[in-house]
Amino acid sequence: MRPTKPGVVTVTLNAAIDQTLECPGFTAGAVNRVVAETRTPGGKGINVAAFLAGGARPVTAAGFLGTDTVALFEALFRERGIQDHCLRLPGSSRVNIKVVDRTSGAVTDLNLPGLRVPEEALAALMATLDALAEDHGCFVLSGSVPAGVPASIYATLTERLRAKGALVAVDTSGEPLRHAVAAKPDFVKPNAHELGELVERPLRNPGDVARAARELHAGGIGLVVVSLGADGALFVSHDGAWRALPPPVEVASTVGAGDALVAGVLAARLDGHDLETCARRSTAFAAGKLAKVGPVPPAPERVAELVHAVRMHPLGTA
Repeated sequence: MRPTKPGVVTVTLNAAIDQTLECPGFTAGAVNRVVAETRTPGGKGINVAAFLAGGARPVTAAGFLGTDTVALFEALFRERGIQDHCLRLPGSSRVNIKVVDRTSGAVTDLNLPGLRVPEEALAALMATLDALAEDHGCFVLSGSVPAGVPASIYATLTERLRAKGALVAVDTSGEPLRHAVAAKPDFVKPNAHELGELVERPLRNPGDVARAARELHAGGIGLVVVSLGADGALFVSHDGAWRALPPPVEVASTVGAGDALVAGVLAARLDGHDLETCARRSTAFAAGKLAKVGPVPPAPERVAELVHAVRMHPLGTA
């Protein structure tokens, strides 16, 4: 899993502004007082780009942004040194609101609709990605699919980019994931629920999850990583299968934790590390991100601490 071309491109079709409201004692149907508010640029691919930026490889963001809300994204790209190849569309990128009640630990999500992508904009994105594939060897296709875009888009892009010799990672859900899996990307990262939908049966325990992950791998996907939230993740590839359990950490925000896992996996695998090391490092990176609000990577020394605290369990061949 080491492409010859160094650049990484993340593709975000449905970028978002993540707005977090801290509201102690939040009650539906009542007047609530917000004590703190943060807004960060997001969307799964944008997050992955932010986590990978500053490393050994150049990072490029592609996809769609609404012109009315583009400033927040452009500031992130400048700050992190991310190359901006996102196409602008009229209107606003969607807003995802999280209402956090620290007194109860409850989090309420309110996700607004995003942009509608016209057919000609999708064709322009295809042309952009074709050009980027000339000198970028890894593409990350992640997040939800906006209105106007077919659910098969990630399958189409996977086939197109792999034909150009690129490594392709996919992190999405529902029908877009089902279509993408059929196109056999190099790496997928469903959560346990999404994996259960793919294999069309309930996954009641880690053993069930491991068997389903092995089925995906046997079907032609080189690396399958299944995120289990606070219970870590399962990693399955040609060189084994592992469960990684993170240590308890302070949690400021879970937004983007799965994207941090994707970024950690890619960074480790592109550096040529074996599956066990990849699992350790990516799990530590994702755990370290939990102390940050927004797509802010943990400090390298913090990741190094957490690497030693990750518990690793080989899954055997069953």
